[in-house]
Amino acid sequence: MPNRLVHETSPYLLQHADNPVDWRPWGTEAFDKARAEDKPVLLSVGYSACHWCHVMERESFESEEISRQMNRDFVCIKVDREERPDVDSVYMQALQAMTGQGGWPMTMFLTPEGKPFFGGTYYPPEDRDGSAGFPRILQAVATAYRHQRGDVAKSANEVVRRLQQMTGVPPAREPLTAGLISQAAQRISQGFDPEHGGFGTAPKFPQPLVLELLLRAHHRTGDNDLLGMVELTLQRMARGGIYDHLGGGFHRYSTDPFWLVPHFEKMLYDNALLSRLYLNAYQATGNLDYRRVAEETLDYVRREMTNPLGGFFSAQDADSEGEEGTFYVWSPREVMEVLGPDLGALFNQRFGVTWEGNFEGGTTILSVVGDLKAMAQKAGVPEEKMHLLLQEAREQLLAHRRRRVPPATDEKALTAWNGLMLRSFAEAASILQRDDYLEVARRSAAFLLERLRQEGRLLRSYRDGPARVKGYLEDHAFLIEGLLALYEATFDLRWLNEARALADQMVVLFWSKEQGAFYDTGTDQEELVVRPRDIVDNASPSGGSVAAMALLRLATLTGLPDYQRVAAQALRSVQPFLAQTPGGLTYWLCALDYYLSTPKEIALVGNPTDPRTQALRREVFQRYLPNKVVAGYNPEEDDEPELPILEGRTALKGQPTAYVCENFACMMPVTDPQALAQQLDTPASTLE
Repeated sequence: MPNRLVHETSPYLLQHADNPVDWRPWGTEAFDKARAEDKPVLLSVGYSACHWCHVMERESFESEEISRQMNRDFVCIKVDREERPDVDSVYMQALQAMTGQGGWPMTMFLTPEGKPFFGGTYYPPEDRDGSAGFPRILQAVATAYRHQRGDVAKSANEVVRRLQQMTGVPPAREPLTAGLISQAAQRISQGFDPEHGGFGTAPKFPQPLVLELLLRAHHRTGDNDLLGMVELTLQRMARGGIYDHLGGGFHRYSTDPFWLVPHFEKMLYDNALLSRLYLNAYQATGNLDYRRVAEETLDYVRREMTNPLGGFFSAQDADSEGEEGTFYVWSPREVMEVLGPDLGALFNQRFGVTWEGNFEGGTTILSVVGDLKAMAQKAGVPEEKMHLLLQEAREQLLAHRRRRVPPATDEKALTAWNGLMLRSFAEAASILQRDDYLEVARRSAAFLLERLRQEGRLLRSYRDGPARVKGYLEDHAFLIEGLLALYEATFDLRWLNEARALADQMVVLFWSKEQGAFYDTGTDQEELVVRPRDIVDNASPSGGSVAAMALLRLATLTGLPDYQRVAAQALRSVQPFLAQTPGGLTYWLCALDYYLSTPKEIALVGNPTDPRTQALRREVFQRYLPNKVVAGYNPEEDDEPELPILEGRTALKGQPTAYVCENFACMMPVTDPQALAQQLDTPASTLE
């Protein structure tokens, strides 16, 4: 018989709807029951693509015996961390404060008031290797709650006190200077792997925000060592098994230092951030491989991760047919059965498919090992022909792979992650001049603004029906950045106006004038044991760092000083941590880079369909200029928009015209792309 999760829309919660555990969704009903029955709360937090969440479900939550123990002694609450990041953030911080570690599945024990007093992550169904199994943990916690209530209350109050300290705002005693950026780059560089790229050993995560900061620091200082770190990492990831060489897109992380054996889940936010990073690297270097990886990743999202309304799905599982990675691996025999012996042999050589294999059961995870030029010379064909042959092989194998049982897809659309992906498609449309990507971005923005707003209030999550849960800081901030990128790709004022309205709402709901900081939950949302404020830029950027960047860009575009003031205060609220733990605040440092720069203000006036206008746009977007804003309009159809950046900007002699300003000084308007290129490459100090 299904439990109370059957009425939820989250795929993760629905996965647990048939467990014999009497799961309840997070809410007042569950805590009222805990108080009425004087039972502790067992809170289990996970997400649909979490491998060990699935393992713990199979081992414990589907066990009749363990479920009886859970139902007897606890009120059991199941939470999708992606749908309720506020709950996840508070109790993950509590777990880390108690144990020094964290992860998912997260298993927390709370008082009926929601105060945490004990917790862990994955627990096995029996005692193993000297560690207590889940039944023993359940028994110990239930006994402590019944017979050592004073100790439990003391522990819970101490954890809450520590949480309050962690979410507070320490005073900023030092100024915000460019030295913080260079110091951060230097400290981060110390953990770089010079052989394989990336940072640390295993498991190794892509860390696109760290790489974005290093790319910005290179642009600021000209330090080629920083660019070298970015390039080596991007190249090794793109050759490794962490990248899907048939379907495009990146898996979550590598279980080894070499980027070879991934944890096979695919997350929307990873692919949004990585596709944009590869695009930026393409701008900075002109390397066509970076463009290819970005396009293949975006094409994967468009093909497999987009709903009919234009929203983006959240994730794809690591597992299929009960095994991790089954969908993605190959044997030499299977490759040659699909491609034939000649083309199959070439493919196997290029992508390292061997009879011994590099994964479980003698299968092979695809990675680039063969040298294309050497292969072409050996075969006596031009390198371009070899490339085309291998591309044909990839397409045939991808078509064959589609007949396999695919991993499950988490089809909920989260506003924050959709905002990241919207930005990537919009920027790709501008950088690559791809109208198809622009159409994807437009549909995404329309979906979010139409389906994820209710009476003007942005919401968090959508799946097959009305959106649920009020949106958090990250939902507002990520969507604003996406809309700003879409405005720059279209010059359609609708998107800029929507971004401004969301920014105004964001400040009202999440900004604390008293603390001078952003909080993750709004003033109209549920109060938890503490008001969450997670400043860490982790797998995705924090809501506060993106809010600061979005407001800085809006201030440049609109000339409104209040946006700049709030952003500057937000940066000062994390100043003490920028020097102490720069690796965890990398997007804050990107925002600081913008704040300390003199952003280029670029105005383009001309019909967007005119090849001359397109040539000017190409000059603007083909180069890596991380601190810029771009505005424009079509004088043949529109009046001059009421934006300071466009004030008095006209088409010279009826020709498409570009205006470049920086640091309150402007260059002469130009109509020639080459002249524009010279202006864009001119340092601010030479402007008059």
